[in-house]
Amino acid sequence: MSSLEMNIKLSTTSAPNRPDSSDFSDSPTSPPSPPSSISPGLPNRSGEESASFDRHILDYIHRASSTGLYEIRGLGAKRRVPHFDDLLLLAASLSRYPLEGYRERCSTKTVLGTRFATKPIELEIPITIAGMSFGSLSANVKQAIGRAASEMGTSTTTGDGGMTNEERDASKTLVYQCLPSRYGFNPDDLRRADAIEVVIGQGAKPGGGGMLLGQKVNPRVAAMRTLPEGVDQRSASRHPDWTGPDDLAIKIREYREMTDWEKPIYVKVGATRVFNDVKLAVHAGADVVVVDGMQGGTAATQTCFIEHVGIPTLAAVRQAVAALEDLDMIGKVQLIVSGGIRTGADVAKALAMGADAVSIGQGTLMALGCNRDVWFDDGRPVDARADYAALGAAPGTCHHCHTGRCPVGITTQDAVLEQRLQPAWGAKHLRNYLKTLTMELTTLARACGKQDVHHMEREDLVALTVEAAAMAQVPLAGTNWIPGR
Repeated sequence: MSSLEMNIKLSTTSAPNRPDSSDFSDSPTSPPSPPSSISPGLPNRSGEESASFDRHILDYIHRASSTGLYEIRGLGAKRRVPHFDDLLLLAASLSRYPLEGYRERCSTKTVLGTRFATKPIELEIPITIAGMSFGSLSANVKQAIGRAASEMGTSTTTGDGGMTNEERDASKTLVYQCLPSRYGFNPDDLRRADAIEVVIGQGAKPGGGGMLLGQKVNPRVAAMRTLPEGVDQRSASRHPDWTGPDDLAIKIREYREMTDWEKPIYVKVGATRVFNDVKLAVHAGADVVVVDGMQGGTAATQTCFIEHVGIPTLAAVRQAVAALEDLDMIGKVQLIVSGGIRTGADVAKALAMGADAVSIGQGTLMALGCNRDVWFDDGRPVDARADYAALGAAPGTCHHCHTGRCPVGITTQDAVLEQRLQPAWGAKHLRNYLKTLTMELTTLARACGKQDVHHMEREDLVALTVEAAAMAQVPLAGTNWIPGR
């Protein structure tokens, strides 16, 4: 008999020998009434969920107390924060003259890196692809992203862990990231790139390093990163060879010398003390500053980082623009905004607030099939719901990028799973997504009377909430009031 069966047997057989509640009652036929804790006239709240200790917090506490471990997951923040959805565009009417959608041109051409680089990047659209590493993504996915970006005339970015030949060959314009870990960093690859991005922080985890769990460190990833195969990788949270903005200026000059001053140099910061960080990046010599808000995604990090560190993208854009205005660097240093950019409307609002371009990461993965309930085998849909269930997830809510068991073959290094995303199929769908964003952007710009998407301005925006109005520093809809002024 097992210990569990013994405990059950003991508890059931000994029950008659225990005193019944009626043994302590004055009347055996009338059990005592429970004491009332409800004051007369007040509602009974005994079944109400606590606002402070709701089911999500209870689940967190129970899991933490059972395992002694924090949660690691992928993608971005799930909490609701003020976002571009809280802004509206003011289209033309009598006071502004709209452009005819199918007859009058609206330019989307974007130039990045005009400050010092002798070969600035020229893009057809102001929508770029954010850095996502080979390791977190499969080689097929990196190739698909490069193809789609090239077809749309925009850039893509390497991410941590170095450059793959598939990505370089597929990408017309490739930005090479230099991260604190220096995993896979190669000066020869740096020279092969079209721009360099020095990463100080990431919106999903500013102040924290990257994470690649052992199940995704296959032989190729391990060789590129000079790591043991199958061992968890934790990236450093700060660069090993400099400690502040003065050192960063020296490092940027080193990269300029390595590339004969041809390549634009970006500096990427996670959105925290944005006003000061942007100023320091400009003083260090950046051609382009990338500001990544807290809605940005990640392949793997602690949930406490994702949900509780950094500031929303909406607030970060305004502070970044204010810093450039304060330095008289508008038009000289370009600003790229990332973190939760999903639609053409998001892009239009970011540009109206002062960004020169945006960068998308999670949207890219969704376009490739992330959280879709099927994957495609030669155009034939194959049900993936059982694979999601095996992860304890479901299509639409999965964030298990860190496991390497992606049901649709995106965030994996598994030799079988990665074949579920073929480069040609992925490139087609990502291209369609970028094309749609661009059409939405130009549609909105024309409606506001703009011949160039970069002519959109804060005057074209109003806010739906006091919080969004305060963060974006635009009027509350229907008023001239900007909170804080």
